[in-house]
Amino acid sequence: MKTTASYLRLIGIMVLAFFLMEFIVASGDDWAIIKYPVIWAVLGLVFLFAIAVEVISETLNSILFRGMNEEAQERYLAAEAHKKENNWFKKTYEKLLAKKPIEKEEDIVLDHNYDGIRELDNVLPPWWVYMFYATIIFAVVYLVRYHVFDGIDQEEEYEIAVAEARAQIEEYKKTAKDLIDVNTVELLTGEQDIAAGKTVFEANCVACHKVDGGGGIGPNLVDDYWILGGGIKNVFNTISEGGRAGKGMVAWKTDLKPSEMAQVASYVLSLHGTTPADPKDPEGDLWVDPNAPVEEVEVEQIDSTKIQVKIEDQPVTGDVVEE
Repeated sequence: MKTTASYLRLIGIMVLAFFLMEFIVASGDDWAIIKYPVIWAVLGLVFLFAIAVEVISETLNSILFRGMNEEAQERYLAAEAHKKENNWFKKTYEKLLAKKPIEKEEDIVLDHNYDGIRELDNVLPPWWVYMFYATIIFAVVYLVRYHVFDGIDQEEEYEIAVAEARAQIEEYKKTAKDLIDVNTVELLTGEQDIAAGKTVFEANCVACHKVDGGGGIGPNLVDDYWILGGGIKNVFNTISEGGRAGKGMVAWKTDLKPSEMAQVASYVLSLHGTTPADPKDPEGDLWVDPNAPVEEVEVEQIDSTKIQVKIEDQPVTGDVVEE
């Protein structure tokens, strides 16, 4: 591997192998090389194989060259030299540098010198000049785009990116069960979730609330009264963060996964309206879900200053709440 072409071929093979792996390996939205680290080993083998091919090719060329007579070797070397002189990449590279060979430096030496030190009047490298022109064109386009036509500035781009990221996070939370929190938890009604919640309840909660939820050390879970609020969000939060400080239930967030807390909270709410064997007296306040649909409202005037409103809210309490 003594030529630039050898190195370029090696790089090309590795780039081709990388994109081929990404194309044929199903990895979803992730890079295949990240999702399946074994691909690094495959690319390593491809790299070693490519080096071996280049080394073998160079060795064969060397053997063939040594097998030539002197005249053939001279013709071969002359052909190789001609190729190098007419190499397009080399010519382009030298043109972009625009440097003078040492033999022609006298043409660009300035007249002044100091203690024998003389200055060369070199031109700016064309590659630098082209880049300078490119920055001018970019500046004009930028000026027109963002200052003349009021394009989106960096602050607006940041706000849009943050909004998109938040939307993606919320969408991800919908499918990631253990990213549930008190703001995103929803009542689970599926048989599997209720059964899983019952298992968690019987393993951790029956000591205080009894197996039927009637209450023991802990409060009754089947009536309409709640100490820290009813509904899935309040019950989930109570399980996660614990009850009243000093005398309430311990926090379970270190022992149960968010999905398990959602399941057991849903199971607890499914006990509402059942008849336990020895129910404990109600504790806390009467809970009516403010978001629940109201089935029937009855208004009765008692006198000229007072009315009685009866709201039948069957989905929440199954009772008639009077005000």
